[in-house]
Amino acid sequence: MLMIWGPCPDRITMGNPWVKKNPFMSMWLTAANRVAGSARGQVTSAARRQVAATQAEATRQIIDFWAGKPAKAAVKRRRR
Repeated sequence: MLMIWGPCPDRITMGNPWVKKNPFMSMWLTAANRVAGSARGQVTSAARRQVAATQAEATRQIIDFWAGKPAKAAVKRRRR
């Protein structure tokens, strides 16, 4: 007796639709990934710029304090 392992030739099997390739979903996910990467880059560079500016300002204030520079006088408002 000859036994063949595998799907039965008399029976038509349907593939799982969740694992089939979908070119539209692939394009959509590619575009979404590109947008997310671009946004991440923008946020990262903005955060780095802000950190650098804050550190520069703090350094300037520390140097001015220890160098003995007087603080700026408060600007008086004019009354009308």
